[in-house]
Amino acid sequence: MLDIADELARWVDEGRAFAVATVVAVGGSAPRGPGAALAVDSEGTVVGSVSGGCVEGAVYDLCVQALEDGGTVLERFGYSDEDAFAVGLTCGGVVDVMVTPVDARASAREVFGTALPAAASGEPLALVRVVRGPAGLLGGALLVRPDGSYEGSYGGSTGLDRAAAAEARAMLDAGRTGTLELAEDGSRCPGGVTLLVESRVPPPRMIVFGAIDFAGALVRAGKFLGYHVTVCDARAVFTTRARFPEADDVVVDWPHRYLRGTATDGRTVLCVLTHDAKFDIPLLEQALRMPVAFVGAMGSRRTHADRDRRLREAGLREDELARLRSPIGLDIGARTPEETALSIAAEIVAARRGGSGVPLTGSAVPIHREGGRRDAAEAA
Repeated sequence: MLDIADELARWVDEGRAFAVATVVAVGGSAPRGPGAALAVDSEGTVVGSVSGGCVEGAVYDLCVQALEDGGTVLERFGYSDEDAFAVGLTCGGVVDVMVTPVDARASAREVFGTALPAAASGEPLALVRVVRGPAGLLGGALLVRPDGSYEGSYGGSTGLDRAAAAEARAMLDAGRTGTLELAEDGSRCPGGVTLLVESRVPPPRMIVFGAIDFAGALVRAGKFLGYHVTVCDARAVFTTRARFPEADDVVVDWPHRYLRGTATDGRTVLCVLTHDAKFDIPLLEQALRMPVAFVGAMGSRRTHADRDRRLREAGLREDELARLRSPIGLDIGARTPEETALSIAAEIVAARRGGSGVPLTGSAVPIHREGGRRDAAEAA
């Protein structure tokens, strides 16, 4: 539901009745993950997507029916061997979709009315809904904030409310969207109540060090991937808003000093494009000891060998040096700044999702991974 919070917040404000279908779980090869949503209002207007097109028609019908019946529905869509054109995911996956009506009868409408505008404005929060459980709990929802406070209830089950809020707070801290199971009394026991926790957190950061021509292309790639992008360089003549109009922040400062004072987390991506030892070494010495998602540095193999030697002399351990991706980017034969940015972006995605970087043609590697490396921005 938070996947399309901007539009749904407007619908709530206008007093529209609507039903929202949310992906609860996926199996095998599926185009979209938990939290992906599609909504239909009482006039038949549609926003969002749950499958990239495979089952949208059937989900639309379920939303219309839910608006009429006023009940929450859980439906599974999967591949049909008998008829590849039947309703299902011809890519071979399985998707569980929960359809919830949000109208005057919805017990959680007040929670949705608070959560959706807050999420649309960028406020971090988690929305927790019952997927499976006793009929009296279906339709209930909690809005959980980063400090652990919450609004809403599952039919007055205080133990379940408190436990769900605590679990959701932990998932929100990690930026995770997914399901969890609790007993009705709130104990961590499978087979009781299944909850969907949707987390909404600010976009992850990409910090590009080095105000060179390649940086402009990487800024555009980073914005396309959903990052909050900062360009930082100590040289004021190059580090200007005019040169990087699409960056969220343009900072004139020594890279290592800026990194030391700015906020980062386990989703942050650091791209070092300066390939100048006086900038690189103090910056990388610090960056490789921080719990960030990705540290990459541009330069030739000779530059990398010299950089590796200097970092060893600075006292970095083998495990810290192993975190450095240098030369940065995947081998796609890139020449231009745009091609190089694509190469770097591809490596960042592969690191984030656990991809191999090999061509899918002729490969036995799964296209959509259920496991693999999970980024803390999942789902936004």
